[in-house]
Amino acid sequence: MIEITTKVKPGTTVQVLGKLSLPYEQRQKRWLRARLVSGEQVALKLRRGETLRGGDLLAAPGGAIEVAAAPEKVLHVVCSSSLELARAAYHLGNRHAAVQLGQGFLRIIDDAVLAEMLRGLGAKVTKIEAPFEPEPGAYGGAHPHASGEPPSQRGSIHEYKTGDPDTDRDDRNQNRSGRRPQK
Repeated sequence: MIEITTKVKPGTTVQVLGKLSLPYEQRQKRWLRARLVSGEQVALKLRRGETLRGGDLLAAPGGAIEVAAAPEKVLHVVCSSSLELARAAYHLGNRHAAVQLGQGFLRIIDDAVLAEMLRGLGAKVTKIEAPFEPEPGAYGGAHPHASGEPPSQRGSIHEYKTGDPDTDRDDRNQNRSGRRPQK
């Protein structure tokens, strides 16, 4: 079994030894046992916050393993205008759905409730089987923080600093009500 713990840095030239084809849900896992297209077993043990996208290269003994987005059941969404497509994207984002953006279309994982909502907004929704590569989000996974600590070493996502000691807050110093603890 090949154990994989890191990605190859972009721009690095390596020999590709095999291909790992995974659906979206499995590409989000940092610990996973899977099989290469050739049938050989691999164990992924990636750092917290790392996700895989089609085309990523994973460091392996003697070279690299290429990640491919496996075809899966998705909904292909088209609208009669760019405004309607933007409205559909807004409502999907409002429901925290992973969305793949394309030229004149959206794709989401097959979901009957979301399909009905989209049809209600006037979208044409078609079930297809295709690789699913949703947008990584505004921060694209791990991102720097004002404190300089990597996300994996913090209990919260963000600190908000305005320079005003009455309004500045650090998410780590809040109780469940959202208020700062009394000192």
